[in-house]
Amino acid sequence: MTRNLFLRLDWTTISGITAMHLLCILAPFFFSWSGFFIAIVLWWFVGCWGVCIGYHRLLTHRSFNSPKWFEYFLAILGVLNWQGGPIRWVGVHRIHHAHSDEEGDPHTPQHGFTWAHMFWLFLKNRVDALSVTKDLQRDPVLVFIDRWASLPQIILAILLFGLGWLFLGSWNGGMSWFIWGVCVRTVFVFHSTWFVNSASHTWGYQNFDTGDNSKNNWWVALLAFGEGWHNNHHAQQRSAAHGMRWWEIDFSYLSIRFFELIGLAKNVVRPKLD
Repeated sequence: MTRNLFLRLDWTTISGITAMHLLCILAPFFFSWSGFFIAIVLWWFVGCWGVCIGYHRLLTHRSFNSPKWFEYFLAILGVLNWQGGPIRWVGVHRIHHAHSDEEGDPHTPQHGFTWAHMFWLFLKNRVDALSVTKDLQRDPVLVFIDRWASLPQIILAILLFGLGWLFLGSWNGGMSWFIWGVCVRTVFVFHSTWFVNSASHTWGYQNFDTGDNSKNNWWVALLAFGEGWHNNHHAQQRSAAHGMRWWEIDFSYLSIRFFELIGLAKNVVRPKLD
């Protein structure tokens, strides 16, 4: 039994996630205000534009249309979160919707909060993500981005270290920009988005009877740019807006409205309100 579990563990994923968390321990020793603000800026563009808008609302649900070059740009921002390539990420999320809180849901809290939050990631071949992403697999550029999903983060890490050393004039400066711009930012986005799977299926309220445990959770919505209005999303999956009440602030949707204003988003799917 123990041997079978050992063989099923995805040691590449486990090592990467563990390393990122351990490197964050160094953050107080390499603090700089410039490194902190780089982390904030990247958190917005990579977390909000990359995962929440690019991976989720655009590629998974086609909540709006955009020029292909912009779609690829958002996908590249998405891979900078180290949550896997766009095709596999989309596949897992589509399977979650197809079997939400049922057998077959890859990250339901019914198997435990910590399972839903992160431990589900530690097993190999969790789901057949490629079986539900045939549309994305027909795009050779997305296939290329998916195949080399780890590379942009490595390039960014080297770039930030070099620029930090150059502008702050020391090795410590390079480490500051690397630790804060890559490690701290990545771990923060990890948990912000993971809370959508765990906390937003555990605590909160429901505007809609969706037949699952999806909840609207205000603090997850703040951390994850509107993704915490999860019950709304499960009720109207193609809606570009997840926040559907005046108090349900949705920064991802505000960004999509901005994209629409400047011509980068068209055919935006609006929510159907009572």
